[in-house]
Amino acid sequence: MEGKPLQQPPHTPPPPTTHAAAADGIAPAPAQAASAGDGDARDGAGVSEPGVELSPASAAAAAGDGLGRPLGPTPSQSRFQVDLVAESAGRAAAGSQGDAAAAAATTTTEAAPPPKAPSGEGSGKGGSEEAKGRFRVNFVDPSAGDDSSSGDVEGGNVSFQNGGDTVLSEGSLHSGSGGHHHYYYDTHTNTYYLRTFGHNTIDAVPRIDYYRHTAAGLGEKLIRPSLAELHDELDKEPFEDGFANGEEGTPTGETTATYTAESKGIVKFGWIKGVLVRCMLNIWGVMLFIRLSWIVGQAGIGLAVLVIAMATVVTTITGLSTSAIATNGFVRGGGAYYLISRSLGPEFGGAIGLIFAFANAVAVAMYVVGFAETVVELLKEHNVLMLDEMNDIRIIGAITIVILLGISVAGMEWEAKAQIVLLVILLVAIVDFIIGTFIPFESKKAKGFFGYKAEIFSENFGPDFREEETFFSVFAIFFPAATGILAGANISGDLADPQSAIPKGTLLAILITTIVYIGIAVSVGSCVVRDATGSMNDTIVHELLNCSTAACKLNFDFSSCERLGNCPYGLMNNFQVMSMVSGFAPLISAGIFSATLSSALASLVSAPKIFQALCKDNIYPGFLMFAKGYGKNNEPLRGYLLTFMIALGFILIAELNVIAPIISNFFLASYALINFSVFHASLAKSPGWRPAFKYYNMWVSLVGAILCCIVMFVINWWAALLTYVIVLGLYIYVTYKKPDVNWGSSTQALTYLNALQHAVRLTGVEDHVKNFRPQCLIMSGPPNARPALLHLVHAFTKNVGLMICGHIHMGPRRQALKELSTDLAKYQRWLIKNKMKAFYAPVHAEDLRDGAQYLMQAAGLGRMRPNTLVVGFKKDWQSADMNEVETYINLLHDAFDIQYGIVVIRLREGLDISHLQAQEEVLSSQEKSPVPKDIIVNVDYSKKPETISSKPVSEKAPIHKEEEDDGKTTTQPLLKKDPKGPSVRLNLADQRLLDASAQFQKKQGKNNIDVWWLFDDGGLTLLIPYLLTTKKKWKDCKIRVFIGGKINRIDHDRRAMATLLSKFRIDFSDIMVLGDINTKPKKENIAAFEEMIEPFRLHEDDKDQDVADKMKEDEPWRITDNELELYKTKSYRQIRLNELLKEHSGTANLIVMSLPVARKSAVSSALYMAWIEALSRDLPPILLVRGNHQSVLTFYS
Repeated sequence: MEGKPLQQPPHTPPPPTTHAAAADGIAPAPAQAASAGDGDARDGAGVSEPGVELSPASAAAAAGDGLGRPLGPTPSQSRFQVDLVAESAGRAAAGSQGDAAAAAATTTTEAAPPPKAPSGEGSGKGGSEEAKGRFRVNFVDPSAGDDSSSGDVEGGNVSFQNGGDTVLSEGSLHSGSGGHHHYYYDTHTNTYYLRTFGHNTIDAVPRIDYYRHTAAGLGEKLIRPSLAELHDELDKEPFEDGFANGEEGTPTGETTATYTAESKGIVKFGWIKGVLVRCMLNIWGVMLFIRLSWIVGQAGIGLAVLVIAMATVVTTITGLSTSAIATNGFVRGGGAYYLISRSLGPEFGGAIGLIFAFANAVAVAMYVVGFAETVVELLKEHNVLMLDEMNDIRIIGAITIVILLGISVAGMEWEAKAQIVLLVILLVAIVDFIIGTFIPFESKKAKGFFGYKAEIFSENFGPDFREEETFFSVFAIFFPAATGILAGANISGDLADPQSAIPKGTLLAILITTIVYIGIAVSVGSCVVRDATGSMNDTIVHELLNCSTAACKLNFDFSSCERLGNCPYGLMNNFQVMSMVSGFAPLISAGIFSATLSSALASLVSAPKIFQALCKDNIYPGFLMFAKGYGKNNEPLRGYLLTFMIALGFILIAELNVIAPIISNFFLASYALINFSVFHASLAKSPGWRPAFKYYNMWVSLVGAILCCIVMFVINWWAALLTYVIVLGLYIYVTYKKPDVNWGSSTQALTYLNALQHAVRLTGVEDHVKNFRPQCLIMSGPPNARPALLHLVHAFTKNVGLMICGHIHMGPRRQALKELSTDLAKYQRWLIKNKMKAFYAPVHAEDLRDGAQYLMQAAGLGRMRPNTLVVGFKKDWQSADMNEVETYINLLHDAFDIQYGIVVIRLREGLDISHLQAQEEVLSSQEKSPVPKDIIVNVDYSKKPETISSKPVSEKAPIHKEEEDDGKTTTQPLLKKDPKGPSVRLNLADQRLLDASAQFQKKQGKNNIDVWWLFDDGGLTLLIPYLLTTKKKWKDCKIRVFIGGKINRIDHDRRAMATLLSKFRIDFSDIMVLGDINTKPKKENIAAFEEMIEPFRLHEDDKDQDVADKMKEDEPWRITDNELELYKTKSYRQIRLNELLKEHSGTANLIVMSLPVARKSAVSSALYMAWIEALSRDLPPILLVRGNHQSVLTFYS
């Protein structure tokens, strides 16, 4: 009650005491044990009811570990302590009463009367409304010592009175006590408010721990109460093994403490050190100091800025896309690979991950060689070469990479410190250049440097391409300088908050580096002329009439450069312009060293991290050994060594001019796919695509992806083609290998969206006979129980029509519903593993007929609904319970009522191999378990009812004498079997059954499919064999058609059928007209038929009318004498057809024959079953087919 103080009911003797653990509100799983201290508390951890014995408090029972997790025992092991809570300064007056009440609540006094309301005196007026009805509930470890003080204060049995809609606990229902209770949760302290939801519940309030995947690195995964725990009846035990959904418990106690202790040593970076610094260092490469001035000379200031802007557009779009993906959920280690694989799936992710890791490894070599070349240039200037230029580069490069490897292996913290030092050097070098532009020395003017001059700016603004350079070739040279934006994302696993750090750091790095690039381009273009001789003698003394260059206006004549073309200085000729302009030249050399080494270090760290993430996902099983990490930071030491070997190899080759464009294209391919990932995820409209970063657009991302592909060709067309071929090859490989992962990729989402849209579109299209296809609902039971049935139907539905495997679960509803969900995943996996293009549809029903009706009416979607029911023949119908036979036949009648076609499949050996599979399971469990064998066999029997729940649809009926005997004969030898020998010799019947179950998986060879098209059912009897012959396994089989006819018109009937088949465009090898169908069958066959039906006859002529009527009412399947006489001709026809089948089709691979139809309520189930038995006995595999008498074939175009 919201407004009233909660009072104890006066003069009510307490009921017998029970344990608090019996209450419904007590959560049995650690998921419900969370402390309320972090604001994530849930409502309704258990509170005892009137008369509950409350154990003494434990001092730190409700304390967490600082992360909102309980360190104490799980609630299922605990009882509760309930304390009255008084808060706020206004309750000072009620202090003594509150203390007394708190003490009272912790004691246990069995016969004490209920205490008075504690808020009555002190907090009734002076205390606030908050104090009314708020109690603290602590978990108490019964095994802990009794540390809390306990006295003889009254009030051990706490009860509360309130009204309203309540849910009683299980304990209160069993004990018969009548109190209603309201328990609430305090989201600010370890307090359960008796005021949140108004009833006792184990329902959990939203909390992040329920949504975690694992406990590693993030915190503890908790399990919320399952729906069954909240929904099932109270008199049934809702919690099995103490955990919801069969999941394991969550780590508490020691596990949690261990996690906390270990997490202290892990190094995580913020957005500045982790992303911004790395990206800036990687983007500012050697290009900044060596090539940028040359680009300005070639393209001019205007086009140079355009080149930088174009590169920035591509990288900015990619940065936005990276930010969008990185903020759409938690990002683990793996950088670009992780982002792409989780968005587009393992196929693209696996392809890009491998080449991106390789590109980073080779990039290490490129940057180290760039560093070594600069060092060798300095050595050359001072004439201190060791051997020659090439070998010196190799030696210095090898030494450098060993040092870098040492820094990387020492740990991420050392590597991060080294990066900051290198960034400081780089920034000092840039500042040194900017200062130098303002102090032009006279000695530098001869080399073309005059300071900021409008004349130089205007002259250098336009392009002056030389030596066959073009705008795009200059762009191709500059673009690699803009890459490196993924340097931060590549170590995503080492970032404290990747979702925040990657967008901030990456985009800010792009902005800063672009401003610096443009600033330096404009500065150098405004200060230095394109050509200069370097000679002070070229100073102009007298004004020249024909000299109009900026240099001339500044009193220098460099016109000889144009004539001779060999000037060593100026933007066009000197790559060391920035050193010349700078205030202190050695700092620029230091900047070059810093740029190359920092990029090399970033790539040396990125490559193993990406490769480790790729190997952990086991997409390429051969690389699994590189997934192992070492130390607290899970450092990929094996990956470091592999990267070192690859980089060292390329350094020793030293031919990097060929490799460089391929590496640039590898980076661009990953950029393109990151952009495409965002477009694809947005296009798929998956509800899971909810990036926290909102400044992206799917069409801008698509443009970014296209731009990346264009730039690949601009940089180097053959490298672009090679990249495409490699990515496509890896994509095909991963697709073929089908790694067993499910990351909820946008590819899955788009597949679903396309399927949904096409299904809806198809619904608006009327069916047409030309597009008819058999869409089969197979009453298979567990799909692996009747493989022959599935393989045969799959042969004519694969890539043509729908195939649904129906499985009817009968028996106790609760158990069946539990099995439905587990079976759905299990058997759908089985179908996929066996390459069956089919769906599995389990359903629970009271009996087989109801289940079949549910499936026939509800299976499918829109136009993709079954139109043909496929059942196995009930081989053991004569010994089965006849009520099951009645159900089986009624199932066929129901199918005709719903306008289904019917296919009944019969194999001489039978279809059901479930008892053989059970035998295998027994064997495997014997090998693994020391449990006595006879117990295992008993377990096997206990599973029988569920595994054979739909067996009446085929040849086995649930639980009848013959089957039980059969089961025992096959499993009995297991009891005497030596456990060391895993195989059991099958009896002859079982061996034949096993062989027959696999016969449709083999190539059928050159044989016949005999089609006995006796009755026109719309053409389904003819269409199924035709579809079979279009499949690879059946293509060598010929169709032979058998039809009924009159002896005097055999030729005419054959020609008419040949004409019809040719109009249908169905190939056939022969047509046979049977003129002797109506000949009376052999006497021995008639006698065998009569003997077969004898047990099922009513013999009403020999009984009183009343007795006969009562018997027919109770057993409607019985065959009456009148019925037998009425359908005598039809019975004889089935016997005669069996004789003809044995004569003409005894050697066929498959017989497809018209199914006889029995009129409802006129032909008994036993007689109809006898017809089918007589017709199909002792024959090769036979399909008895009856369409729904609507045309499925047409000869119109």
